[in-house]
Amino acid sequence: MEILVDVLGPIEVRDVEGRPVPVGSRRRRELLGRLVAAGGRAVPLAVLLGDLWEDPPSTAAGTVRTFVAELRRALEPDRRPRTRSHTIETVGTGYALRIPRPHVDALRFEDTLRAVRDEPSAQVAAELSEALSWWRGEPYADLDTSPWLAQERARLEELHRQAVESHAGAVLDLGRGAPLVPELEAFAGTHPWREHAWTLLSRALYQAGRQVDALAALRGARARLLDQFGLESVDGLDHLERDILRHAPHLTAAPRGEDRLRLLTRTEAAGTYTRLRSMSTVAGAAAVTGGTNLVLAQEQRASAAAEAEAAGDAGRTARVIAAYDVPTIWTRPDDPDRSEALVATTRRTLQRLGPQAPPALRARLLATIGLEHRGTRDRWAAEAAAEAERIARDLHDPNVLVLALNARFVQSFQRPGRTGERDAIADELIALSTRHDLPLFEILGHLIKIQVHAARDDTEAAQRHVEAAERLATVHETPVVHVLTAAFQVMRLAARSGDPGEVARAYRTLATDLAGAGLPGMEAGTLPLALLSLRLRHRGPAPTDGDLDWGPCRPWVQPLLDLAHGDLASARRAAADLPAPAADHLYDALWAVTAHTAILLQDASLAARAHDALSPLRGQLAGGTTAMITFGRVDDILAALAQHFDRH
Repeated sequence: MEILVDVLGPIEVRDVEGRPVPVGSRRRRELLGRLVAAGGRAVPLAVLLGDLWEDPPSTAAGTVRTFVAELRRALEPDRRPRTRSHTIETVGTGYALRIPRPHVDALRFEDTLRAVRDEPSAQVAAELSEALSWWRGEPYADLDTSPWLAQERARLEELHRQAVESHAGAVLDLGRGAPLVPELEAFAGTHPWREHAWTLLSRALYQAGRQVDALAALRGARARLLDQFGLESVDGLDHLERDILRHAPHLTAAPRGEDRLRLLTRTEAAGTYTRLRSMSTVAGAAAVTGGTNLVLAQEQRASAAAEAEAAGDAGRTARVIAAYDVPTIWTRPDDPDRSEALVATTRRTLQRLGPQAPPALRARLLATIGLEHRGTRDRWAAEAAAEAERIARDLHDPNVLVLALNARFVQSFQRPGRTGERDAIADELIALSTRHDLPLFEILGHLIKIQVHAARDDTEAAQRHVEAAERLATVHETPVVHVLTAAFQVMRLAARSGDPGEVARAYRTLATDLAGAGLPGMEAGTLPLALLSLRLRHRGPAPTDGDLDWGPCRPWVQPLLDLAHGDLASARRAAADLPAPAADHLYDALWAVTAHTAILLQDASLAARAHDALSPLRGQLAGGTTAMITFGRVDDILAALAQHFDRH
């Protein structure tokens, strides 16, 4: 039974059809609430005792265990006796709530607030409006005040205030702030020390046509802050006052980054070829800035291609697709469905154009297939990249050739052990781009070089290309490059640091940077896989933190997670039908994980598969091709397999 837990108000537990699930007395609800507040992390028994009782009686530990058993029965009525609970898990001497975060309103609210931070104003306004509607009163309203609860309420209420301000700011950015005046008057009056509340209120009054009231609100706020807090001047209030006095245009509606991208491609001739081609061209220009613009650019490009195809002109569709010249460094697509839809559109367009298609245009479409159909072993995609390269070389067209070489780089992952080929591709990309002033593909060449040298464990050579890529990225304003080079520095730290805690913190910082870089395909599963690499290299169990999202890597790590939970039978079942990893950057990393699994389970068949898969990569670092993660030398992993399974 799936469970929904609401704590933004009195604690309520429901099933997915909305029926209430009784969980018992206030004490039992408090225990459930304390586990919710931990956000999926384990709470030791000693901490629970101190939080639930000011002076725990001698029977407190037994009482908590009884409460846990009763909550498990309420939340998992169909669970068989003496089987493991998947809702409240025993972790050491404590307990962890394993309900998915989206099923707990407070956690869902927190995640939503974090997720919309860099989204377009319209999306922020819509999603935070819904999130604020989840609040039914004071958090955990039916529980008596206690130290842990006071702290958690304060934290959630601060998040609520941030959400109110972010929602109002987004609505004001859209120029729709007039209806917010009553709400913001109450909010600012309740929180007079929050300067931002007063600036929001003043902007809303201005958008309502009440300029005098807007100025009065600012001056009243300044007087309060001076009287109560001794603040003689607050920059935000001063700047807004000057903007109101000069009727600054941005006070009514100020399109920012992501909204400007849409405005650039807006024309009166909606649906025309010019508009669609400009959508693809501008998307390409915006994509290199990374972050939200990269995600939006990819969506816009796919939308333009689909709309062009629907208009029925294959030549124009081809040119819309080909107008997007953005290098690709990673072999896992950010959105597989969108990529496959674009590949399908491109293949149909090639068929409709037939052999009479202009060679350069045909090569660009073939390169698009090679770039977008990633992480597979489909030979036709590799053949498309090879044909694009042949055409480009015949044409002596460097602009087409760099695209074709990029596609060949992506498709080189179809077979392991192609580091030398990628090295040669990078050399040619750098040389071509330097001669013909193609800076984005020159950066690509250096990024590939970093991956090649990282795989070969040649950090000095990789560092030279890090410095070259960063210089170019600064000049040509491609900030995502700095995230990728920072990833390599964390990998170097992991290789030389004797402090796993220091490296884990560095990886968590990197994960935050990746999350803002607009690279979902690279971000998915990276942090937990990096933490796993640290654990395995220090002979520790797999990390089982509740906040880790393994993404597409989960099948390969599931046996190790089961072992970390002490469930050998589940680990064997999970290992029995492990598929081969995708043909992408994580291929050798996941085979390294599989090799460790085989050793721990003493699974000779799995060990043989891992040995055969890793053998072509002798002399390299397992995971090194990512330039982010390393599981150690492939030769050492092969030696460990040989030692445990008498392989010669």
